[in-house]
Amino acid sequence: MPASPTPAGGTHARSWLLALAGITLAAFNLRTAVTSITPLLDVVGREFGFGAAMAGVIGMLPAAAFAAFGAATPATARRLGLERTVLLAMALAAIGLVLRSLAGGTWLLIGASLVSLAGMGIGNVVLPPLVKRWFPHRVGTLSVVYITALQGGTIMAALMAVPMADAFGWRLSMGSWTLAAVAAMLPWLVLLRRGLGETPGATATAAHTGADVSAPDPDDGIPAAGATGLDSTPVTRHRVWHTALGWGMALMFGMTSLATYAMFTWMPRIFTDAGASPAFGGAMVALYTGFSLLGGLVIPGLAVRMRNSFPMALACALAQFAGFYGLWQAPMAAPWLWATLVGIGGCTFPLGLTLINLRTRTPDGSAALSGFTQGLGYTLACLGPLLFGILKDTTGGLAWPFAMLAASVVVMLLGAWQACRPRYLEDVRARG
Repeated sequence: MPASPTPAGGTHARSWLLALAGITLAAFNLRTAVTSITPLLDVVGREFGFGAAMAGVIGMLPAAAFAAFGAATPATARRLGLERTVLLAMALAAIGLVLRSLAGGTWLLIGASLVSLAGMGIGNVVLPPLVKRWFPHRVGTLSVVYITALQGGTIMAALMAVPMADAFGWRLSMGSWTLAAVAAMLPWLVLLRRGLGETPGATATAAHTGADVSAPDPDDGIPAAGATGLDSTPVTRHRVWHTALGWGMALMFGMTSLATYAMFTWMPRIFTDAGASPAFGGAMVALYTGFSLLGGLVIPGLAVRMRNSFPMALACALAQFAGFYGLWQAPMAAPWLWATLVGIGGCTFPLGLTLINLRTRTPDGSAALSGFTQGLGYTLACLGPLLFGILKDTTGGLAWPFAMLAASVVVMLLGAWQACRPRYLEDVRARG
């Protein structure tokens, strides 16, 4: 096992724990602005006087913001350093969440939502290279930690939104998540105060030594923390979009997210149109989301042990095909089965996040690949709910909407074929 690079004098275990806490808490906050508002859109809409069309716009904001701000994050991280960038992300999330809870109208609500979503979009991209930077030999283990925290925050915000609004009002229900974002800032403030944050523009030790910091270490003991810097190279900085690996990752992530956002939006409606109650539709969405949490626990550990993880992507695709077919043909025949199968299909999301680090050697490569993958991926994800709704309204049925989703799964597989091949971004010759 190559030695883990450390700053002068080594990194104290307490700093390692602070970094672990910072990554986990930041991950927990990456979806709270999304799922803390969607269950309350009817309540907020009645107060502010907007209907289904504006609710649809608000529903599309997360993917659009994640795309726009995610694409700009690698340049920000090179300028500020990774620790300062994640601190900025959590500060924006906190500011946006508190402003949203104080909004007096629809446009102020949207503006504040964009501020919080900007922070979360930055956080989406910066967390994988932070894992690479502090825990280069624990990529699989730390991927499990932060993906599980992300999914846990997603589910908890959704489950608590309505009960808290009933007890304290919708403003306190949405604003309470500001506290979680502030808590996520604290470990990074301490690390930066100690001078253990990355120096902007620093050169990665691993890049100079040739150490492969992407290899997993089977030892489950406490790792030696490594605080490597960003090493800007022409391939990782400017030419990710000229590589088959970059496009494969973006298509895999984008098509997975497209189907996920379509299901978040339309799965409840599919069941209610088939005769189920709204509560039952919500329960099916919770079951569907729960498999993302399960996937976050299982998939990263499997991925780091597989030279080529395409068989996992193929298995997820087959499950998703079966689930889509069941939802189309007979949603109430076996609703638990269909939601489970579609949920298993969505496990390509944690696989994609894990591959960002498994297909790069350095934190800079991870940041560049993460920015491109998530920037383009979330742009594609915006189309999911919109296209599903347009096709449903135009044709009056579910055949074409599910045909569109099935086609997206095929494209996901084409991307996964490239993304899962065992190679590193820094070693790939860019075209053009």
